[in-house]
Amino acid sequence: MSDAANPSKNTHGPLPLLAVRGVVGGVLMGLANLVPGISGGTMLVAAGIYKQFINAIAELSSFKFRLRSVVLLGSVVAAMGCAIFGLAGWMKDLMQAQPVAMFSLFIGLTLGGVPLLKKMLGKTTASAWVAGMVMFTAMAALAYVQAFGETGDINREGFTFMLIAGLVAASAMILPGVSGGYMFLLMGVYVPILRGIDAFAVALKNPSDLPALLAPVKAVILPVGIGVVVGVVVVSNLLKLLLARCEKATLGALMGLLIGAVVGLWPFQQAVPLDEVAKVKGQPVTIVDDALIYTQTNKPVDFADYPHRPRLPESVGETALPLGFIVLGFATTVGLSLVGKPRRNHAD
Repeated sequence: MSDAANPSKNTHGPLPLLAVRGVVGGVLMGLANLVPGISGGTMLVAAGIYKQFINAIAELSSFKFRLRSVVLLGSVVAAMGCAIFGLAGWMKDLMQAQPVAMFSLFIGLTLGGVPLLKKMLGKTTASAWVAGMVMFTAMAALAYVQAFGETGDINREGFTFMLIAGLVAASAMILPGVSGGYMFLLMGVYVPILRGIDAFAVALKNPSDLPALLAPVKAVILPVGIGVVVGVVVVSNLLKLLLARCEKATLGALMGLLIGAVVGLWPFQQAVPLDEVAKVKGQPVTIVDDALIYTQTNKPVDFADYPHRPRLPESVGETALPLGFIVLGFATTVGLSLVGKPRRNHAD
């Protein structure tokens, strides 16, 4: 019987080690969900707690409270929350200042999950190949839409849309290869959510200013948080069922998602010419004095929101730094999976 079908089987060593790996996985998961293209689920695979995390959510959502499940979920959620609220502003600035290096690093981190999933998959079957190709194609299509597509005119600041965004992005916390930030970008809410989190973190330093504290909670944190919690519970229970009944096809699909996510992380980008930009974040824009402004509000478009498209590197030398960061990211993920790796207790 597989580990997924037998969650009570202890394959993760002593409880303190499980908690430590939960903290590491939670921090990485928090960082991953701040960055478009890298999956929180991938980071749980890297930390070696993916199946245990899925089983723990499924157990607690059915009101089964095992100590190991409570400790794992508690350590992951606490560490993830600290990472998200503490690093949202810093990560946004770093992504804007060093996009090539950061995206290259995330490519390596993501690809580092491939050996882990391959080990989980074992012998490849036809169903695994088919599922993997389907999911890879889906992720490549998402990358194309992100780079060249346009989103419709929808109110992205409302409670309902933020709730839906949280539901959609919840899959990123469960499925390796699907990124929460990636889905937020496609839905046009990535920047508003980062700004809301950063505003809440700043407001916490002066809790007496209640309006400043409640504004981002009502606009972003509450609706997105509700959506994420509901989505994680639903997706985790569904995935546990799939792993138990058709594990090969499910793991093959996850492998396709993982590798396909790299397509959307291409580090070399160029700004779209202003005369080709009709919308930014789904809102109409016009050119005024060689800059974009929102037509409806007459406000300037933040430079960080200017649309970009993939380009080819201009020289061989330009690829040296990205390749170095890819190797660094890959080695980090693989190394993390080996540190403190538990041994199976055959007496279980």
